[in-house]
This record gives sequence, structure tokens and C-alpha cells, in this order.
Amino acid sequence: MSNIKKILPFIYPYKKYAYLNIFFNVLYALFSTLSFMSLIPMIQVLFDQTKQNTIKPTYTGIWEFKQFAEDFLSYYVTTTTANYGVGYTLSIMVGVVISIFLLKNICDYFAMFFITFLRNGILRDMRNAMYKKTLELPLSFFSEKRKGDVIARISADVNEVQTSFLAILELIVKEPLTIVFTIIAMLTISTKLTLFVFIFIPLSGYVISLIGKQLKRQSTKAQQEQGNFLSTIEETIGGLKVVKGYNSENYFNGIFQESTQRFFKLSNSIGNRQNLASPASEFMGIMVISILLWYGGQMVLIDKTLNGAAFIAYMGLAYNILTPAKSISKASYGVKRGDAAAERVLEILHQENPITSKIDAIEKIDFIDSIVIENINFKYEEENVLKDFSLTIKKGQTVALVGQSGSGKSTIANLLTRFYDVHEGAIKIDNIDIKDIHLQSLRGLMGLVTQDSILFNDTIKANISLGKLDATDEEILVALKIANAYEFVKDLPLGIMTNIGDSGNKLSGGQKQRLSIARAVLKNPPIMILDEATSALDTESEKFVQVALENMMQNRTSIVIAHRLSTIQKADVIVVMQKGKIVEQGSHEELINHNGMYNKLVTMQSFE
Repeated sequence: MSNIKKILPFIYPYKKYAYLNIFFNVLYALFSTLSFMSLIPMIQVLFDQTKQNTIKPTYTGIWEFKQFAEDFLSYYVTTTTANYGVGYTLSIMVGVVISIFLLKNICDYFAMFFITFLRNGILRDMRNAMYKKTLELPLSFFSEKRKGDVIARISADVNEVQTSFLAILELIVKEPLTIVFTIIAMLTISTKLTLFVFIFIPLSGYVISLIGKQLKRQSTKAQQEQGNFLSTIEETIGGLKVVKGYNSENYFNGIFQESTQRFFKLSNSIGNRQNLASPASEFMGIMVISILLWYGGQMVLIDKTLNGAAFIAYMGLAYNILTPAKSISKASYGVKRGDAAAERVLEILHQENPITSKIDAIEKIDFIDSIVIENINFKYEEENVLKDFSLTIKKGQTVALVGQSGSGKSTIANLLTRFYDVHEGAIKIDNIDIKDIHLQSLRGLMGLVTQDSILFNDTIKANISLGKLDATDEEILVALKIANAYEFVKDLPLGIMTNIGDSGNKLSGGQKQRLSIARAVLKNPPIMILDEATSALDTESEKFVQVALENMMQNRTSIVIAHRLSTIQKADVIVVMQKGKIVEQGSHEELINHNGMYNKLVTMQSFE
């Protein structure tokens, strides 16, 4: 239950709905009890068992209220019957019973009406908080978690948590109060019979509690398995070309079916335990009622210590306990499931984010002089990717990073944008450590074009204007022209308002990459990071885009991570990396004359 308590802050904005729900649940419990108590005078009138009383009673205090109520009722029935006849009295009694049952159901409706706002509000706010946290968490978190598992937590687990809150409110208000009021009414009818019932209630509760054991552990496993098969769906749809190209449909189908089979077994086990709760609690309740019939029957027929009409109402009250008892047993299982789901939700919500802005971080910064990378060391897991790496990039320079795969080129881009933080050393902009700059301000200085064209299922306009949401259509068209993308965009049916599909799948690889470049162009940042920006372009498009990029990079600081060395020959500084270290540094001509690793790489690509 500690996990459920941690979710309570999500209730606070909706506490008025919680109070209204509790208020109407209290009234429901009261009218639920009175509905059965109102049967007593009706049955007495029906079978002419009402005690004759022509003297109006006087109220003497709360301790004598029961006797006063009985005397007043008998006085009212006696005088009304005498004046208007038994039919009229019976009609009044029936009207009272109907009115009480109506009030009971109206209160039940309003209780559910207000809890709907509470539950759906919690669902919305929790999903929003989960999604916001997901966006804030560093990239390293998602290298350890499968995306499908995170999706399952935001969708299914959050839904399970909000559903369990209804169960909690039933557990602490509606059903317990119904039981309490009913027991009070039963005690007023017969203390002896009620005490006899209490001997068997703990036994029933113990039997029902046995069913709920291990439910939380099984629910956790089921939710984890749901995350597994959602991950399989996400991965296979994302990589459908590879799946089909390698005839791997059966392989992935097997993996998915194994996961759903495990989920099937867990769901059956959980469902069967839950399904057992209701019949078990009802059977134990019927056992108690059967014993009541035997013991109470003796009190009515043999001992003559209990009125027949009161005994019938008493049996109705006893059965009135069964429904909330069943609800409590089912709700307790819901709480266990909700607790397991809350654990998974809270793991995301309380996940520590090491890459955040300091409280006193610099909000506004203008890039004036240089970027300095000082003796940094960095590793993703165990082995260092960058080792004692240092580099100075002057404002306005174009610096190219080249080297073999795994030499740490893209890692530099990840560290400059603080997707990851350095383990040792520092990265400074104008002599200010980037950890002292507000994250949004830091990333606002930079435009990023990645090796993979990351686009979203939206229009071309929406994709390009991510870095400048208030951009005009004219500004977007200019950016498209610079990126050599206007030629194909103008021929599309809806132009920049054309939806490009999931991950831009309606476009070719080169077209997607040119839109990514246009997005960076529109942002117009002082620092441009191009991570294999032209890798997906054909030769002709590459030439056009290369000219456009060179124009864009004039008077702008650019860090170019390149595989095709032909694209970076005009760079001011070319940095050759190997295993996380700088092995050569200089202009294209200087490095060619040096006849080292760069010259070897150029020669190899020339042969290619």
C-alpha cells in the first residue's frame, strides 16, 4: 500500500470530487440500511401485527430513541388506520419504502458521477506526468529499457492504477459504512442474534483472504510480460523491411506467441483467483444466513423473543452485508493489482535524471568566442569511448571529425548537446561549463542533423518548424530551398501541408534527410552539428546540399561528423580520431602532406 500512498498527490487537484463521492456514499450506506428497516412496519401492517397505541409518545433523549421510534410508529399506524383504513396506511408504508430505495439509488448514482471525474482526472494527469518524465529522462535510460515496456507503463499500468482508486474508495467508505450501518440496525433488532453472527464472520474473512495471496507478484509478472510483447510489436513494425527481407516472419511470430502464451497463463491464474473471490464470499455469506435462519427461527417460533416481521427485515439486513463484503473482497484484489502497477509507474516517475539544469543555471547565453573541450573521459558502459580528449573550436570555424566507426565521433555530438554528461574533464562555451548553462539555452544554441533522419507522423511544415514554432510559410520555403528540398515538396499534392507518414516513410531516404537539414536551417542556430548529415543522399543531391550547407555554415560554427571525406575538404580544421583519441589535426592539405592516417582514409575512399 506504500506505493498507492505515493500516488495520492495526483488526487489533490480533484479532492472536491472525492469529498462529494464520500458524502453521497455515506448517504447511500444510510439509505441502504433504512430501506430494509422500513420493511418492518409494512410487514406488520400487512399481517396486522402492529401494536395498538393511541397515546402519542414523548421524546425523552437519545438513549430512549429506539423505544420512542417504535412507539411513535405504532401510534401513527394505529391512528391512521382508524381514521382512513388499513389500505391507506399500507399505501403510505409502500410509498415510504419506494422513496427510501429511490434515495438510495440516487445517492449511488451521484457517488459514481463524482468519482468519474476523479478517476479520469487521475488517469489524465498521471499519463501526462509519465510522458513528461519520459521526455526529460536521458538517452541512457532508454538504452536499458525497452520502448514497448515504457509504452505499457504509460498506457496499461497507469490505467490499472486509476482503476484501483475506485476500489480503494469503496474499501474505505461505501462498503464498510454500509456494513457498519447494517450491523447497527441488526443490533437494534436483536443483539443476541447479531453476536451469534459475529462468531462466523472472521472465519469467512480468513477463507476469502487466502484466495488473494500472491496476487500482486503475479500481477507484476503479467504487466512485465505485457511490456515484452508490446516491445516486440514496436520493434517488428519499425523493422518490417528487415523482417520480411530475411524471411524472419516465423521467427518473430514465435517470439511474440511465446510472450502472449506466458501472458495468457498469468492472466488465467490472476483471473481465476479474482473470479473465485465473489462465489467464495457469497457461499460463506449464505452459510452464515443459513445458520441465522436456524438460530433466528428458534427465537421466533420457540422462544418467542423475536417478532416475525423484525426477523424477516433482519434476514434482509444480513443479506445486505453480503454485497459489500463481496465488493470489498474483489476491490482488495484490485488494490493488489493497482499496487503492482503503481510500482512500475513510480519507477519511471521517481527515476533520477542526472542530466538536468542547475537551480542557478545561466538562462541566456550568446556564443561569442569558442567551444573548449578539456581533457574529457567518457564511457557508455565499461570501456572508455573518449580518453583524455581535448579540442578547441573557435567561433566561425568548421571543424570536421573523421575516423573509423567506434572512434568516438558521434559521442562528441552527444556530449556537446548534453544528451550524456562527461565523466571527467569539462566542455566549455566562452569559458562557461555547459553544466552551468540551462539545458534549453544550451540546446537553443545548436542545430542538429543526425545520421538517421528522425521525422514524425505529421506535415512537412510541422516537422520543419520544430525549432521555430512561429515560423511563417515563407521562412519554411526558404529553408527548404537552402536544403535542396523545395524541388520535391512543391510537387506534392498539399505542398508543405502534406503528411509524410510514420517516421516519414512516404518519402525516400534522401528526401527525409533534406527535410532534416531544412529543419536545422530554419532554426538558424550559431552552432551547427552535422552527424553524417549527407550520408543518405544520392551523389547528385549530395552536391547540391553540400553547396547549401557550405553557404549556411559561413560565419557559423560547425561541427561536422563525416564518413564521406569529400564533403569536408573545405573544413578549417579536420580532426582525425582513433579509439577515442586525436591522432591527427589540421587542414585537408596539411593532412594530405603529412601522409598519415587521413591520407590513408582518403586514398581508400578514392579507390572505392
